[in-house]
Amino acid sequence: MLQSDKVQSSKEGKIRLRNAYKEAGLTIEKLAEKAKVSQDTIKRLLGTKDYRNGVERRQVESIAKVLDIKPTDIVDPKDWNPQQIPPEFERLIKDKTESFSGRKFVFDAIEEFFSNNPNGYFTVVGDAGMGKSAIAAKYVLDNPEAICFFNIRAEGMNRPELFLKKIREQLMNRYQLQDAADTDLSTLLIKASERIGVGERLIIVVDALDEVDQESTGNLLYLPTILPERVYFLLTRRPYNQNEKRLNVSPSVSTKELDLRDYANRSSQDVKEYIWLLLNDREYQQGLSQWIQKQNHLSTTEFVEELATKSENNFMYLRCVLPAIAEGFYNNKPLDELPVGLQGYYENHWQLMGMTTKPLPKNKIKIIYVMCALRSAASREVVAKYSKQNELTVQEVLDRWAQFLQKQENYQPPRYRFYHESFRDFLHRQDIVQAAGVNLPDISAEVADNMTEGLFGYE
Repeated sequence: MLQSDKVQSSKEGKIRLRNAYKEAGLTIEKLAEKAKVSQDTIKRLLGTKDYRNGVERRQVESIAKVLDIKPTDIVDPKDWNPQQIPPEFERLIKDKTESFSGRKFVFDAIEEFFSNNPNGYFTVVGDAGMGKSAIAAKYVLDNPEAICFFNIRAEGMNRPELFLKKIREQLMNRYQLQDAADTDLSTLLIKASERIGVGERLIIVVDALDEVDQESTGNLLYLPTILPERVYFLLTRRPYNQNEKRLNVSPSVSTKELDLRDYANRSSQDVKEYIWLLLNDREYQQGLSQWIQKQNHLSTTEFVEELATKSENNFMYLRCVLPAIAEGFYNNKPLDELPVGLQGYYENHWQLMGMTTKPLPKNKIKIIYVMCALRSAASREVVAKYSKQNELTVQEVLDRWAQFLQKQENYQPPRYRFYHESFRDFLHRQDIVQAAGVNLPDISAEVADNMTEGLFGYE
């Protein structure tokens, strides 16, 4: 945005501005003199003088600097930094934050790091399904000043050149950077940092570093070793070995990691909060209540405690199991027979879907593995083509595995892809592959032979 762009004060901002100049021992006249703005400008921000078009951003910054407050203390943050989420990530962010709850301890730690360091990398580490992407999505949604990139292996959105392209577009748009179409990330950040307003900071959220497709050496996504002041990265990734870290920075750049596995008690509270949230959700309330009532003398509180334990603090487990209970999938199973942990859930569901019965349903198994091999979301017709199965059989599999799939209805015909990479990982487990009697290289080669470049991926 330009310094000459117009903004208006929020209801809370008017109160904050009035209190701030009085606490500083200033009058409107003295504040105007120090900030080098007119008294009418201050009166407009206080709401004591009418104005339609707002006041210039640079004027708000000058006033905020004099009062030692942030421009966003006067102007609503969403108006000061309008949301600029790339369309590629809008659906993901909406999906990940739809039933979001808890994680306050994570956001508090992030804010503390950003507030106490001149720049740096803050990384959230956790196992599959622990809510890392949801944390990243929620942060972007609640902090309009943040720009973002979500690595999505299943869609081929996980390569350094795509990362740079999307980050460059957001930086150029937000900070009106000229002649930066071919600029590297380090130079871009320097250019952008020169335009960061008073009391502002530049935050770049990058989700799922473990999904990056980059063979060459150096930092993942070529993240800079040196950062300008007031420039921060919020990263998420799965646990890694030291040789997989691939984030080397200068001693002048601050770093911190928060490993969700080290916060079992706090995560457990968040998990319980999430269960209560779905228990009161209109979509699931009746089904969950009926299932609980069928259990022998099981109270709702006991259900929450027991399911939280079985989840092993894994939100993906709850996202799968709670809707399944509500839909009657476990009507014949008591609480103590529900699967334990995310991998336990996958194994249990795989068996319940008949994927281990003799003779093996090889046509349905192949459909699942073809979807695993496809690089991005695909329509029923495309899945049928590459699996060499008829569309009715494919649709049956899609319906039966609906809770594992993300249906993209903005395409016609609709496209489907696995909701979470952890299920793709499960399908690649050696014991599952051997028991299913599939040959992954053959399936991948069969798909690759017929797939033209760019058909499913991003140009």
